[in-house]
Amino acid sequence: MWTRSFSLYFGARTISLLGDAMMPVASALAIGKVYGIAGVGYVLAIWTASAVLVMLFGGVVADRIGARRLMIGADVVRVFTQGIVALAFLDGAPPYPLLLVMAGLSGMAAGVFEPCVNGMVPLVAKDPQRANATLKIAEAVTHLAGPALAGVLIMVAGPVFVYTVDAATFLVSGVCLLLIRVAVPKPEPSDVLSDLRRGWEEFKARNWMWSVILVWVFWGVLVVGPYVPLSSQVIGADYGWVMTALGLGTVLGGVVAIRLRPRRPLAAGAVALSLYVAVPLTVALGLPLPALMIGHLLGGCALAFWSVMWSTTVQTQVAPDVVNRVNAYQVAGSVAGMAVGQALAGPISLVIAPRDFMLGSALVTLGVAAALLLIKPIRNLPRAAPTPTTEPAPIPA
Repeated sequence: MWTRSFSLYFGARTISLLGDAMMPVASALAIGKVYGIAGVGYVLAIWTASAVLVMLFGGVVADRIGARRLMIGADVVRVFTQGIVALAFLDGAPPYPLLLVMAGLSGMAAGVFEPCVNGMVPLVAKDPQRANATLKIAEAVTHLAGPALAGVLIMVAGPVFVYTVDAATFLVSGVCLLLIRVAVPKPEPSDVLSDLRRGWEEFKARNWMWSVILVWVFWGVLVVGPYVPLSSQVIGADYGWVMTALGLGTVLGGVVAIRLRPRRPLAAGAVALSLYVAVPLTVALGLPLPALMIGHLLGGCALAFWSVMWSTTVQTQVAPDVVNRVNAYQVAGSVAGMAVGQALAGPISLVIAPRDFMLGSALVTLGVAAALLLIKPIRNLPRAAPTPTTEPAPIPA
């Protein structure tokens, strides 16, 4: 698995994910200190909504010019947006409109980047599940170190340094991607609308895929969307340590996903996902730090296993020439609900106590897992054997 292409891709993703793992904590603490829960929620919502708006076009462009090129461009944009935010924090309280604009631009870059992530894996790895699980472990390690590092750096060096480090991670990621050589697709002549329609038809034709996305909207609105703004205020100073436990759980989930190859991956992932209930439940009950960390450890393991099963299923069930467009539809659908949940976090906190809302999120988590198992196309979808590949020739992309 550790070919030159995969090693460079692994490096690019790992360093970028470290910066990503730092930012929720940095944003919650730095922006929250100045603008409160609503301030954090609206910034996150603008970021997510901007990503969703451009994802579909990102998938089309990726299928035309190659995922690697588009990912490099997205990294360049985020170097500038995060650098500008770092400079803005030099005055202590950056203008809120500036934070919203930079969040929007950064979200747009992430929106064209994200559909390419799944599409790149089959190009650089012979075994997609093992590659996905390895990348998930790397993501987990960054979630283990990133939140704690961000919390320490915010206290010691302040938000300027944290946002500067984040900008540097995108720079390193872009350089690693630049060194990868993969074959450039040669699509048949068509227009953008035709490409979008083709992606939609491919997405719509897979009952298991759009069924998962419909269920996932509720997950985004009622569970993961409001989670960061609300839980960071409930947990307070220990938030970084709790996120570190979540990251450690993701490591364990990735290790399990390397070993287990269930015949029905989505069904197995849904069963595992039910254990994520421990995350909102421990916050809702106001449990002490050790119990919070154990709950997030379990939840991280559950979510990681589901994530690997889902990513591998998409990569192995969708044709390579349309995978980026299909990814764009499924990712956009997945995060659309999250944007709504983030935007509602502030208003919700004025009406419902954050702990009470977290209790509702726990019930929704169980409902989501049950719904995934009750839908026959999801429950019965068999595992697809990946198409054997070889290390791609060094063709500049």
